[in-house]
Amino acid sequence: MSEFIIVFVTVASPDEGERLARALVEERLAACVNRLRAVQSVYRWQGQVEQSEEELLIIKTKRDLFGRLKKRVQQLHSYSVPEILALPILEGSESYLRWLEEELSGGGG
Repeated sequence: MSEFIIVFVTVASPDEGERLARALVEERLAACVNRLRAVQSVYRWQGQVEQSEEELLIIKTKRDLFGRLKKRVQQLHSYSVPEILALPILEGSESYLRWLEEELSGGGG
């Protein structure tokens, strides 16, 4: 099961979230992208503590697609340093993981 990962990416707006989510799924770099709106982020940027409202993308994919996914996010993203963090999926329902595999390999419906 360690072949599947979840990738977190924050974006500046719902429009950017929609654009990235659609591109990643259409290009089969992600099987599914959940979009959580109105995430409040507090962070240090260029020596200042900042706060902004962002959208969080939760991307389901495979570890071997991460390099391509990361590159595509960097191409499409408005931030100079986008958050792109991957975590392993340790467990999951067999039927959902089968669906992930099918969608990421091009065999899904």
